Amino acid sequence: MLLNLLLQAAENPSAGFGVMGAGIGAGLVALGAGLGIGRIGGSAAEAIARQPEASGKIQGAVILTAAFIEGVALFGVVVCLLIALG
Repeated sequence: MLLNLLLQAAENPSAGFGVMGAGIGAGLVALGAGLGIGRIGGSAAEAIARQPEASGKIQGAVILTAAFIEGVALFGVVVCLLIALG
């Protein structure tokens, strides 16, 4: 799929800007998801350090929230790739 995008950009220079924009968008989605999950992990570590007895509830909430962020990030990357192909 990536090779197809590169060949499309090489054949049609005006379409290259759309592919480049989609690549930048996918990169921003990945960066945002990484930062979000990192902040969740850091906040969870602080919360567990303050109240170790609540670690089970905190870990469950962290896993659920991280899964939602991953899902949204995957959706964003797919949208960017569909824009690039369209």
